[in-house]
Amino acid sequence: MNWLNAVERTVTGLGYDLVDTERAPGGLLRVYIDRLPGDPTGAFVTVDDCERVTRQLQQVLEVESFSYARLEVSSPGLDRPLKKAADYRRFVGEQVEVVLRMPFQGRKKYRGELALIDDEPAAADAPVDRFRVIFDEGRGEQALDFALAEVRETRLVPVVDFKGRRLAPAAAEPPAPTDGDLQQ
Repeated sequence: MNWLNAVERTVTGLGYDLVDTERAPGGLLRVYIDRLPGDPTGAFVTVDDCERVTRQLQQVLEVESFSYARLEVSSPGLDRPLKKAADYRRFVGEQVEVVLRMPFQGRKKYRGELALIDDEPAAADAPVDRFRVIFDEGRGEQALDFALAEVRETRLVPVVDFKGRRLAPAAAEPPAPTDGDLQQ
């Protein structure tokens, strides 16, 4: 078994989503984890989650005889990358930035709301998962349809609202007001 399969099996076995892995110079192995959709323990990865996965991965990688100098396990951050078709389906309705492999009409970057295309009958050789980014740049609402194979990178657009004390993607529910919020 290779190291990537061991990492994926371990992370998913612990009840997390493996977002990405990275092997960096100097023997650094980075593993990015996220909570599964609808996880009752919370929406965000905590330090305790990272510690739990780190301890288990250290044991598994030792058994698998994979050498590394340092292991880092962390959340993917507020600008989480979307890698798999399941990621795209999970974040439909969120604001994303899509970077295409090849330019379309002279540009590669598009920023807008992610939508699923489900109204077209799929041909036998058509990609199973096609998506759309809906954007408005002052010329009215426009849409770009794309297949995952056409994408170099897609990331969530972070929404940071310190006044409302929210650090989350746009679709997250705002926190309930506290007594301090009501005494203004």
